[in-house]
Amino acid sequence: MSKRAPGVIDARTAPHYRWGEVCDGWHLLAGDDLSVIEERVPPGASETRHRHTRARQFFYVLEGEATMELEGVEHVLRAGQGLHVPPGATHCLRNASEAAVRFLVVSAPKSHGDRETVAEADAFVFPASPP
Repeated sequence: MSKRAPGVIDARTAPHYRWGEVCDGWHLLAGDDLSVIEERVPPGASETRHRHTRARQFFYVLEGEATMELEGVEHVLRAGQGLHVPPGATHCLRNASEAAVRFLVVSAPKSHGDRETVAEADAFVFPASPP
């Protein structure tokens, strides 16, 4: 029988939560100064466009493909790729692919309690293309 070493973090036993009705998150590290969460987003699911006043975040894709909108610019992130979201930056992650996406979200300080939803009217709008 294998024992887990003290201090080793295991996503299978980490505190779990649901968000957006179909998405999963696991708190791998839940400190006030640093948060590390593994998340799973099924095909077609997305989060609400938002920003964090204090928290800086780094999204790192472990498996699948995520589309991340950051200040109105879309970035497609594949396994092994990440994106930094500075404090105050409007962002939104969605899964436009055919398979679930798994990724890490690293936040410093923690982002829970530091979230402001951004109305579509307040979000970045791409300028019209020249004729």
